[in-house]
Amino acid sequence: MNIGRMIAERDRPFFSLEFFPPSDPDALSCFFECADVLGAFKPLFVSVTYGAGGSKSKMTLEITGELARRNLVAMAHLTCVGASPENLDTYLDELTAAGVNNVLALRGDPPRDCEWDWEKGHFRHAADLVDFIRKTHPDMGIGVAAYPSPHPESPTFELDRLHTANKMAIGADFAITQLFFDVREYFSLVNSLKARDIDTPVIPGILPIQGFNALKRVLALCGVNIPAKFYLGLEEANAKGGVEAVREAGIEFALRQIRQLLDFGAPGIHLYTLNKSELCKRIIEESGFAAS
Repeated sequence: MNIGRMIAERDRPFFSLEFFPPSDPDALSCFFECADVLGAFKPLFVSVTYGAGGSKSKMTLEITGELARRNLVAMAHLTCVGASPENLDTYLDELTAAGVNNVLALRGDPPRDCEWDWEKGHFRHAADLVDFIRKTHPDMGIGVAAYPSPHPESPTFELDRLHTANKMAIGADFAITQLFFDVREYFSLVNSLKARDIDTPVIPGILPIQGFNALKRVLALCGVNIPAKFYLGLEEANAKGGVEAVREAGIEFALRQIRQLLDFGAPGIHLYTLNKSELCKRIIEESGFAAS
């Protein structure tokens, strides 16, 4: 099913989940155990990442196909890196044959083991992917990324949001945000799109904090903003109670975020699971989704 149409037909908030392919194929059984635990709560859809430089595209295809066979609406991430019209067309056909009818079109990160020039690729921007997919596979559901804080490479908020609006105008059915910690940034993004006559659904992405060091790595990689009071509280929790105290504070913060987002009109939430079933199970249950 097309995720954009599913969102449009939905009369109550939903949740969706993001997984990543395990680095070790022998860990697939544990991966699917996690997916089964969380899938039992009936997410609207689940997505599977693609790996840096498309390094796990084959596993993404296999995993999304298996999730579809387990009666989940599965979406595969797709990036510009290394993509040509020929191999992209083949990959989209393979996804369709596997029962996967939605993709998340991303620019992606360049490979780490070589120099990379975006100007030499056939697809340089996520909008290029959206345009190609819409023309060659018109029934495919297409999601894109949106940034409540600007993408680290964007010089201004305004330019970043213009790029997001362009992706939607070209043909994206919905957007999923990068993680964020200030709900005002999400609503600022949505309002800026509405000012451009873009009412495409924007799903806020929520990341449960696993530990203080893990948080610092995320902040360094993504360049997202974090309220100083919350950061200092996590730092204090880490000093007094270590990982468990930080995780508990992170769960409580995520729950407050979700309540605020839904109370003020977000269509649902997209939970970055990090393939951790127990932590996400608690968030789903305490957010009220388990009863819906």
